[in-house]
Amino acid sequence: MVSLSNLTPEAHRLLSTQTIELASWAFGNAGTRFKVYSTPGTPRDPYEKIADAAQVNAFTGITPRVSLHIPWDEVDDYGKLAQFARDNGVVLGNINSNVFQDDDYKFGSLTNSDPAIRAKAIDAHKHCIDIMGATGSDTLKIWLGDGTNYPGQDSISGRQDRLADSLAQIYAYLADDQQLLLEYKFFEPAFYHTDVPDWGTALLQVLSLGERATVCLDTGHHAPGTNVEFIVVQLLRAGRLGAFDFNSRFYADDDLMVGAADPFQLFRILNEIVSLDALDTEKSGVNFMLDQCHQLEDKIPGEIRSALNVQEATAKALLVDRDALARAQADHDVLGANTVLMDAYSTDVRPLLRELREEKGLDPDPYGAFLRSGYLEKVAAERVGGQQAGWGA
Repeated sequence: MVSLSNLTPEAHRLLSTQTIELASWAFGNAGTRFKVYSTPGTPRDPYEKIADAAQVNAFTGITPRVSLHIPWDEVDDYGKLAQFARDNGVVLGNINSNVFQDDDYKFGSLTNSDPAIRAKAIDAHKHCIDIMGATGSDTLKIWLGDGTNYPGQDSISGRQDRLADSLAQIYAYLADDQQLLLEYKFFEPAFYHTDVPDWGTALLQVLSLGERATVCLDTGHHAPGTNVEFIVVQLLRAGRLGAFDFNSRFYADDDLMVGAADPFQLFRILNEIVSLDALDTEKSGVNFMLDQCHQLEDKIPGEIRSALNVQEATAKALLVDRDALARAQADHDVLGANTVLMDAYSTDVRPLLRELREEKGLDPDPYGAFLRSGYLEKVAAERVGGQQAGWGA
């Protein structure tokens, strides 16, 4: 049976200090494009979202940060919200902009041909940067729904020029200790072309901004069959992988629990992250986050299971015999090299992780411990009335 003793001291340290950011919107109601489903006890404001996120951290010990989405998480006093987060054992993380749910942005936000609408979208991002200053966050994360549905609808090159100009204005507004993350997505809601569809486009845009502009990679934002771990390597080599958002995809941007569709892919990705020493965020600067929307399952248990899935894949990646792998690769031993990886992937790391949690004073079964805590029943009884949070709220 594998145990902590099977890890090197450095691997033990990396696993012990691993952290994953949570998304505030993951705790609101979600669903399909046809229906958003309500759940008893769903948060009604950012404070209740943070309280729920804090439960995930209390039981897993690895999710100490919570991302906000603006304007979904607007409050009057962001200093008060940040203090509430600290009082609950977490801190506020990235600030995410939303310029895809306003009628003015029907034909684009940062790429819109109308200077007034483009200025409005730029100002929305400056507002997010002001919030960063109030919450202590150092990262602005931008995802755009901008694009076109039909050939000839707009100038593809013109939209790229307008995007570059808009991003430059936003970047110039950042403080010296703040950074910009540009996320990409293959398609949706635009179907003919998306203005930031892939890592190459995102990389070209951030390279023109400066060193404090990086790329955010989301597992579900690629064409079918894309080798995501290859992109991870390329962005790390360029020093521009600023964040990795975990979820799972069967067909498109499903936003399901990470590891649900392809746990081996999750392992392969983390294997490359470990091999390039990017798991140590103090060195790499990569922020790892769960970007998921739980449609049918309860939100907090879904986030706990997701965090544990990432932790398991990480432990397996840390068990890879790097020396044996390097020898097999140097000898062109194709099957030998593959066997080294498969041996680590096939290892049951659950005993090791239970031991790690006990070492940290946590229940060895975070999922079961949370269900036994009675928290879901408590909030279902208390959170009656008001507007439940969800898509667009």
